[in-house]
Amino acid sequence: MGDLQRFDRFADFLVKEFPTAQRIWDIAGGMGKLNEALTARGRQALTFDVRPKHLPVPFAERLLMPDEPCTADLLVGLHPDGATRVIVEYAAQHRLPFAVIPCCSDNSMPYKPWVRHIGEIAREAGFAVTEADLPIQGRKRVVMGRFV
Repeated sequence: MGDLQRFDRFADFLVKEFPTAQRIWDIAGGMGKLNEALTARGRQALTFDVRPKHLPVPFAERLLMPDEPCTADLLVGLHPDGATRVIVEYAAQHRLPFAVIPCCSDNSMPYKPWVRHIGEIAREAGFAVTEADLPIQGRKRVVMGRFV
């Protein structure tokens, strides 16, 4: 079972690290709990996920596609599983910052190499990459990319 504080802790982290980001897209955001936490902190959040049952938050019941028109200031993913790479690629395409907490890889790579690989993909796309750990249980490594 995941740390129940992860949504609030990640939302606090995002507001601190990206203070000017007002429109945040939460990719593969499950039921929308991170969206709810971001909204409580004064941000406009939109969750993308195929889950039909979700909280009453702004929700796009679909996958994020490369041709999706972009109105976000920041892309995020909290354990987005197979959407981690999609977040980095979409952010690069639209020159947006991103923050992801990787969980499962999309290529069966073990966790630590997967986290390093995500950072490498972002660097190759032109991002300045930094990492941090959230004070939560379980997978907690945040990989962030910003264009400089």
